[in-house]
Amino acid sequence: MQVRADLHIHTVLSPCADLEMTPANIVGKAKEANLQIIGITDHNSTKNAKLVKKLAEKEGIFVLTGAEVTTKEEVHCLVFFEHESQLDEFQEFLEENITKIPNPDGHFGYQPVVDAEENILELIPYYLTSALKKGISEVQKYVSQLNGIFIPAHVDRSLNGLFSHLGFIPKTLLFDAMGITGRTTEKHVRKHYSLEDRISLLYNSDAHFLDQIGTAFSIFSIEKICFNEIKKALNQQDNRFVEIL
Repeated sequence: MQVRADLHIHTVLSPCADLEMTPANIVGKAKEANLQIIGITDHNSTKNAKLVKKLAEKEGIFVLTGAEVTTKEEVHCLVFFEHESQLDEFQEFLEENITKIPNPDGHFGYQPVVDAEENILELIPYYLTSALKKGISEVQKYVSQLNGIFIPAHVDRSLNGLFSHLGFIPKTLLFDAMGITGRTTEKHVRKHYSLEDRISLLYNSDAHFLDQIGTAFSIFSIEKICFNEIKKALNQQDNRFVEIL
């Protein structure tokens, strides 16, 4: 089966996201955009992801729960986990390792954890886009220990991209795919960064506003919609794969 996926969506929890990016609104827009898989990737926090997953299940949309991590080098990476216990453990890792710049009055943007009725349950008091104290390889190894998915985000971008900040792929770095912006082409990225075909590339919207959801997406060829099949497709295993059109 072929399914449409946008694996880089921020909720209202991200300080740079619009206040309309509530879990319910995201699910509604994803359905409108004919997305069957979405990834919830707030900056350095997983705290709204579970609710999006719960609401999306009612609409037949599969949610990869995770975060967009800012590493010590200020490289952005998407991480996803299959089970809530893994997600909770990674949330603890984030809270222990993020550089905590105070944001008590929302100076850098409001960061609310919300419920299904959009009531605010918690306001995160520190700036979520700050870098972690762990480097990219350390973050990747921790994600691997939790059997997660690790994807360097928008690698072609000058801001917070793998190549703009590091200039190369560390030899020991293990990753499932790379994200690229919808403003470029697969052919250009592969040629410019000398990326082999064995590295899967993804289009994602990096949505911070509702009308951005699904504006860039990837097509997964998988047997059924589940975490393991998605991971197989990213790694081009057992005739599963992902395409950007």
